[in-house]
Amino acid sequence: MDNTVINLLLADLKSDDETVREEATRELWRIWFHQKGVYGLEQLEQSQALLQAGRIDEAEAILNDLIQAQPDFAEAWNRRAVLYYLQGRYRSSLADCQQVVALNSIHFGALHGMGLCYAALGEYATAIQAFRRALEIQPHALANQRMILECTARLS
Repeated sequence: MDNTVINLLLADLKSDDETVREEATRELWRIWFHQKGVYGLEQLEQSQALLQAGRIDEAEAILNDLIQAQPDFAEAWNRRAVLYYLQGRYRSSLADCQQVVALNSIHFGALHGMGLCYAALGEYATAIQAFRRALEIQPHALANQRMILECTARLS
């Protein structure tokens, strides 16, 4: 990844202009999905189509194969984390989110996912920490702000 472009996009995520933030968010997702070229993108799209069709085992198999073949493909780990989360497999999802962040420390989606997993597991203080890390990257993200409030209320 081109660090100059990434740094500009990260700065744009902090902009007061909502349009600038949305464009930066879309572009970061595009970069992450295209990290491994056409083949990686096609595999992600195929797994997503299978997931949406309710063919979860097949979607997971594609992601497992992709991760095995390209273990540094952060978005493959992230997509599998989403799949696990949707199945209620929060510990597995959390482990994949942690792998995403190890590969791509600015992956606000995985940080948000970590927060969701911790919240689902009733680990609210740790969830708040994950949502705060996501907010450091995307300070205007209302979903993270709301989840911090929700988790804080559950701690009371």
